This record gives sequence, C-alpha cells and structure tokens, in this order.
Amino acid sequence: MAIRVVLGEDSFLVREGIASVLRDLDDVELVDTAEDLDELRASVERTKPDVVVTDIRMPPSNTDEGIQFADELRSSHPDVGVVILSQHAEPRYAIALLSAGSGRRAYLLKDRLTDEAELNLALHNVAAGLSLIDPRVVEKLVTAREKWDSELGALTPREFEILGLIAQGRSNSWIASKLTITKRAVERHINAIFLKLDLGEPEDVNRRVQAALLYLSGEDS
Repeated sequence: MAIRVVLGEDSFLVREGIASVLRDLDDVELVDTAEDLDELRASVERTKPDVVVTDIRMPPSNTDEGIQFADELRSSHPDVGVVILSQHAEPRYAIALLSAGSGRRAYLLKDRLTDEAELNLALHNVAAGLSLIDPRVVEKLVTAREKWDSELGALTPREFEILGLIAQGRSNSWIASKLTITKRAVERHINAIFLKLDLGEPEDVNRRVQAALLYLSGEDS
C-alpha cells in the first residue's frame, strides 16, 4: 500500500515544488497540504496519514513549529512518522527532534529534495519505524560532540554539577538553595561555565545547553 503523506510548508512555491516531488514518488500518496501549524494539525486529524513532511519553521511564530508538532505527535499519533525539512544543517534541531527517541523521525536538508531517492528512503524509513538524518547534519553532530567532550573536561566538578541543574531547567535561586550557596555564587559559576564552553550570554542559551547535555548523555540520541 502507498505511504499516505501530509505536507506542511508555508511558502506556496516551495510547497508546490515539494508536492510535485512527492507525487512523482512510487508507493507514495500525497493526501493533503497545509501552510501553517493549525492547518497541519487539523489535516493530520482528518486524513490520518502515515507520514508528515514538514518545514521546521511555519506560522504562527516561524520558529520551530515543525519540531514542536513532531514532539506533539509522539503522544497524539505515535504511529505517524515525521520528516523534518530544513534550509540549514542545524544540529540543535536534529537533537531536539530525536530527544525522545529516533524511531519514525527523519531530518533532511531541503536541497536534498532534488534527489528523489533520498526523500523516498526517508519516507519509507519513518513509515517503518526507522530514522534517517542528513549526512551533513550527522557530520556537524560528530564535530559538536568532539568539541563538547573536550570543553566539558575544562569544567570543575562544581561547575559540571551546576550545568546539569541548568539543563534540568532549574533557576539560579533553586540551584543556590539546593547546593547551599549564595545566588551570587551560582551566577559566578554560570558565567565561568558559559565562558569555558564558549556559549555566549547565559540567559540566551538554556535550550542549547539542554540539547548539548542530552546529546552527550547518549539518551535516545
């Protein structure tokens, strides 16, 4: 039986281009298209597809709706596969996509869509419960892993402990109470951590730290 696919993409021209590729694939049936997250969610409820192919960024916020929806589907429609399409090789998005498990998930760069075989393989993999990650994203993940392995070694035991608590989403006040130190001391440790890991300003990168620790821990990645 053909793999039934719903496509989510806000750009009309890009959507029509991807739809054309999908229609040319053997054993694939494009059952619906959507241009924003609400339409995509409604389409999945209505058509019950085997696979959702979606851009990372869609209205309403054009941030990471595709990743959010992929995560939502794990609970609402666990048998639906998701192929995420991205304009750029962003390891943090791939990590977020796979954070709860890699089964039925694929991450492809949009320029790969000129290779019908690559998209076809991704669709068949996720429909069968498997996964596929674009090789260029894998290369960046490996590079990032090596960088983090090296830089994490520069942290003191206390800094590493605090980094773990940051990754859990704990506030500075909570960490201070937990470790029986002052909030100012926590702030100093965090500044040192972000300096050593070259992460920029502490208040801007909580998600990045969480993703990095998740990947380094090897949990479902």
